[in-house]
Amino acid sequence: MSWGYNYYRPRKKLDREAQLTKLRKKDPHIRPVVTTGRKIAMTWWGQAWNTNLERYSDYANRLPRGRTYVRGGNVLDLQISAGRVTAVVLGSSLYHVEITIKPLPQKNWESIVKACGNKIAGLEALAEGKFPEVLGELFTAHGSGLFPTPKELKFSCDCPDWAYMCKHVAAALYGIGARFDDDPTLFFMLRDIKFEELLKKTVEKKMQEMLKNAGKRTSRIISNEEAAELFREENE
Repeated sequence: MSWGYNYYRPRKKLDREAQLTKLRKKDPHIRPVVTTGRKIAMTWWGQAWNTNLERYSDYANRLPRGRTYVRGGNVLDLQISAGRVTAVVLGSSLYHVEITIKPLPQKNWESIVKACGNKIAGLEALAEGKFPEVLGELFTAHGSGLFPTPKELKFSCDCPDWAYMCKHVAAALYGIGARFDDDPTLFFMLRDIKFEELLKKTVEKKMQEMLKNAGKRTSRIISNEEAAELFREENE
């Protein structure tokens, strides 16, 4: 019996655990993206990354499928390095995704370092997103903050989907945000940001203020004349 050229036979869904086992045999260092509950990311950096993704109106119709894929555990491996992300995403087959991200523009970085002043206490506070709300707004400002614009992203996938951003790419992009929950400093590596410089500037600013105030007399210090007067009163 002929079904005609328009007949489409759905491909059998691959078993996730079986595919993970195969991948681990080839590379024991694979890192699947694991999420819990409805939220893909729980930390400030992860949530800010995913919120930034959802600004990309050109990809709005693809992002929901990506969220479904990452929540379903379909991102079987995701590796982050300087300016580059690779991922293996489970669909009707195993698909390989590559994402490249341009370094943060120097002008953005200089303005952010200047604006931060001494508002960040240390690396731990920075990684945990513990800084004034005004800095959060600065970091996420569209086009001038730390997070990439669509023009700063390039991606590819070996799936047959004709769309520039397929659901496998979208899943990998959301997976990046989830991975920041494990290690927020990966964000700085991905965008080629020298966070040590930011902290150094913060410490330098604090030291300058301390040195500036070192020679100033405060209200808690009494003059020699006042001290002599107190001494006389105590001995009368």
